[in-house]
Amino acid sequence: MSTAHDSSRISPTAHYTAQVWFRYGMSHPALETSLGRKLHAALRPMNAAYRITGRPNLDEMLLARHRSLDWLLEREIAAGRVGQVIEVAAGLSPRGLSFTRHHPDLRYIEADLPDMAAHKRRALDRAGRGRHHEVVEIDALAEDGPASIGALARTRLDPTRGTAIITEGLISYFARDQVEGMWRRFAAALRTFPHGVYFSDLNTSGDVGGMHTAKVFRQVLQVFARGRVHLHFRSPEDAAAALAASGFGKVSIHKPGDLQGVDFPGRDRRHVVRLIEAHV
Repeated sequence: MSTAHDSSRISPTAHYTAQVWFRYGMSHPALETSLGRKLHAALRPMNAAYRITGRPNLDEMLLARHRSLDWLLEREIAAGRVGQVIEVAAGLSPRGLSFTRHHPDLRYIEADLPDMAAHKRRALDRAGRGRHHEVVEIDALAEDGPASIGALARTRLDPTRGTAIITEGLISYFARDQVEGMWRRFAAALRTFPHGVYFSDLNTSGDVGGMHTAKVFRQVLQVFARGRVHLHFRSPEDAAAALAASGFGKVSIHKPGDLQGVDFPGRDRRHVVRLIEAHV
């Protein structure tokens, strides 16, 4: 179990989501934290109330997001197009552990800020990570230098293998110009491989504007993140145009419910989260 020293610099959001993954059988005990259990217990009445009224609750939104991204990534790997993955700001996500166990030859790099990277490395060591699964430090806002996405792609990955970059729960915490800069760097890094694809979650102001659950979700995230949660784009089309301007050639914006074969609680309810699939 994580100690207070291990996890004191990790955001409450990471603790909460880690508990959601664990409660739904998707994670390992090494990635669970005591703070995550406390936060989840504190929000249990709110989640139960939303479930009773038939509206998606916080856990269901997070599961829809996570499992949909897993499905999109699995599709690329199963088709033989992707053989290595960089998950930027992976937090306490179990994705790397799960995918490397199902695909032993997959190279999976979790990239995060120093405190989170150090904690995750220790947790994965306890869980038993595979030989192709590593955790490195990165600054997603770095234009260049050893902590940039470009340097990571050049020095850690095989230039002959198709590559995916994935972010989950990241872009809403940055201003639009920072997000678009990040996307330009991701596209530039992916162009150095024979196949490159970027996956991310997305929330638009048009989707969130008329949905009470989404507004509450955003407010909760702002409390957890101790800062503003941004809605950069009015519509999926607005986001797709920004991705194209950043260097991606083929962009699809999916709804979780439109992805056949993705299973998550409350699948029949309206979920405002969308998923980016952007190819170079």
